[in-house]
Amino acid sequence: MAYEDAAYFNFEGNAALAERFKKNLDPRRLILELGVINGKTIHPGKTLIIFDEIQFCSDALTSLKYFCETANEYHIVCAGSLLGIALARPTSYPVGKVDILTLRPMSFYEFLLANNEDMLTDYLDKNINIKEPIGQIFVDKLESYLKTYYITGGMPEAVSVWLQTKDVNAVENVQQNILTLYELDFSKHAPTADIPKLSMIWNSIPNQLAKESGKFIYGLLKEGAGARAFENAMAWLQNAGMVYKIHKIEKPSIPLKAYVNNSHFKVYCPDVGLLRKMSGLSAKSIIEEDRLFQEFKGAMAENYVLQELIMLLEDVPFYWTSGNTAEIDFVAQFVDKIIPIEVKSSTNIRSKSMRVYREKYTPPLVVKATLFNLCLNEGVLNIPLYLLWKLSALI
Repeated sequence: MAYEDAAYFNFEGNAALAERFKKNLDPRRLILELGVINGKTIHPGKTLIIFDEIQFCSDALTSLKYFCETANEYHIVCAGSLLGIALARPTSYPVGKVDILTLRPMSFYEFLLANNEDMLTDYLDKNINIKEPIGQIFVDKLESYLKTYYITGGMPEAVSVWLQTKDVNAVENVQQNILTLYELDFSKHAPTADIPKLSMIWNSIPNQLAKESGKFIYGLLKEGAGARAFENAMAWLQNAGMVYKIHKIEKPSIPLKAYVNNSHFKVYCPDVGLLRKMSGLSAKSIIEEDRLFQEFKGAMAENYVLQELIMLLEDVPFYWTSGNTAEIDFVAQFVDKIIPIEVKSSTNIRSKSMRVYREKYTPPLVVKATLFNLCLNEGVLNIPLYLLWKLSALI
């Protein structure tokens, strides 16, 4: 649906705007006063009302209930931190009166569309055949875009700056600003006692992922530290959407959530571009595939695959280990199918861990996400990293 106009209101640091919601929450009065503030009449069905940073005005959040019940001809879209909204403690949360959408970094498919590769994505959507490899001319282009995506990530502003300038330094300035603002959010919303712990967890992510097992170890944050000292800070980061916490499962059965081991987990960054910036890995290292990238590209590939899986599943997957002998990077539930997914950052598709998993559970299908071309062989689906958006359809 298209609108003729928009009326934008930002509640951050705007006490005068918030005051309009303290008298009463009659939508007719609010629309009249908001129109005056906007300088233009707000027309039902024609003007889109935008409430930005709504977590700074709990009364505005509560007002959505009354707009829905008595003035639903007015269309309102709100933006804000879910964590901030939870902390705002509105007097009456509009349960069932609003649709909640989670905005995540752009997926690789969306990144291709942003680069005006509509014809390429359309061709791949319509012509994928697991009996035939993807043509080399397409492989070269997609691998090049994947390297670029590792550099920029999917944060909209970073992608926008890249498209406008093709300047890596400009992209990295945006990424650094985002990382700085994230840490400022610690002091804005988090309990004071947890702020140092939040920073320690957040800044340890690259180091934790670079380990061979990837399992998150509190002792790496501070000698002798345990879960009890840091679990509140970890929960804060998770609830804020600033980390993805992936738990181990004891066995791959439906539903996977029934077999979670809460004491074993990995922690990932919400965006592969931010992970690269946090790790100090230069764009040049990725383009030239030098030694530094070779050492860290496994962690980069895992973080990237996780983002793509969350896009497909709208939830986080799990991982599986068998002692110290085998580890499957991700185990995901696609409706009624349990799919183990091993990630390789190159064309190497051999895997001892997957062999151990198959011998133990005899799954009808396993997936390897690598840079090897698309193929299906004896129950093993190899899907190129740049084609993960097609995983559900191929399964």
